[in-house]
Amino acid sequence: MSRKSAFQADIIIVGGGPSGLSLATSLGAAGLETIVLERAVPPAKNTRFDGRTLALSFRSAQVLKASGVWPLIEPSACPILDIRIADQNSRAYLDFHHKDIGNPFGWIVEHHLFRAALEKRVHPMKAVRVVAPAIVRGMDFDSALARTTLEDGQVFSAPLVIGADGRNSACREAAGIETYGWDYGQTAIACVIRHSLPHQNIAVEHFHPGGPFATLPMTKQRTSIVWTEKTKTAEALMEMNREKFTKILQTKVEDWLGDIELLGEPFVHPVSLQHAKTYTAPRLALIGDAAHSIHPIAGQGFNLGMGDIEALTDVLAKAVRLGLDLGSPDVLRRYEKRRKAENGNMVLATDGLVRLFSNAILPMQAARRFGLGAVQNMPALKRFFMRTAMGIGKEKRSA
Repeated sequence: MSRKSAFQADIIIVGGGPSGLSLATSLGAAGLETIVLERAVPPAKNTRFDGRTLALSFRSAQVLKASGVWPLIEPSACPILDIRIADQNSRAYLDFHHKDIGNPFGWIVEHHLFRAALEKRVHPMKAVRVVAPAIVRGMDFDSALARTTLEDGQVFSAPLVIGADGRNSACREAAGIETYGWDYGQTAIACVIRHSLPHQNIAVEHFHPGGPFATLPMTKQRTSIVWTEKTKTAEALMEMNREKFTKILQTKVEDWLGDIELLGEPFVHPVSLQHAKTYTAPRLALIGDAAHSIHPIAGQGFNLGMGDIEALTDVLAKAVRLGLDLGSPDVLRRYEKRRKAENGNMVLATDGLVRLFSNAILPMQAARRFGLGAVQNMPALKRFFMRTAMGIGKEKRSA
């Protein structure tokens, strides 16, 4: 293979994290020649759990099935069979049961196992090449091609570049795409616990003035915790010794899981909203956190990116069959039309939930509890929310 052909492809993906590699497997399965540029050195292969987990919706699992990744993930993924939502310590609650919808709502998978499955799937794909470490130092776009220049001088070109490089996306910045958003003044603490009583595959989310507290079922009688608090409170919690932190965590979990044991160390990340004003620019498309980053209150952040992958793969595969330029404005417009409105609705919905539930105002408390009770007793509305949790609130549309 010549040097020139080695650095050309149908698609260049900038970013080889979970979103970028998921897209690469999807495009590779569709037969599109794809180059992935990842700035970090691939981690050494190991089975150590680092405390990070991903919540995959039913819809996301379908996307991963289509790309051949799901069979590598499913054995280690814990299904979410039921969901319980409660407002602080009131009697008002909302229960979702998988038997009412016919499928699990989603799965919790360990981040390192998900990454390992993606790498195992992408490695034998003849249509996909992963370059790492690859630090992008320049991008330029013309009427025919997009080009990315690495720090070492290598140049990669394709009709389309896809930015899967996170919320601080260099691709988005290079294209001059603006964002809007705001900080919530909250910080999410993530950790994993082992417990003495079974979780019964139930995900629980309690709303508190400082932020939501979620327990998400994992394999081996473990549970993933996503504990959102006002930033000052979160900082104080992280300064505590392990024993004191675990004691407070036990009171938050309450007694339905029995005695708990903290596994590994908790880690934190600030909570904010960020949404790109457009998902595309000449010969560029954005997916995942490069396009949108939302509050974890609904657990849909990564799943929005999987929806991007599903739509973009579909649009590009159809463009190939029709002999269209993959980076043309018409093709990119179809992708944006498929995703911008749906993601925008989720941005608005999660922001509204944060403002509704993260406060202690009495009239708001009354409204919340009335709303939870009303949905609990309205089967049609309840089914709508269950489908939304699964990621199938809307039917798949044609490009």
